[in-house]
Amino acid sequence: MLSWIEANIGTIIVCILLALIVFAIIRNMIKDKRKGKSPICGGKCAHCAMGCGGCGGCGKGR
Repeated sequence: MLSWIEANIGTIIVCILLALIVFAIIRNMIKDKRKGKSPICGGKCAHCAMGCGGCGGCGKGR
């Protein structure tokens, strides 16, 4: 078992790092959702292609 870990330590470290990055991204998305921020719309409706507020990110389309 120890020899397998030694042979694959690089892969194990990369997998752990990727898992931590994905966890941080998901955690940040959940925090933003709780604050009412939209992951789709940055709240700048004047610069949005759907300037009418159709995306609902700013609350105008609702």
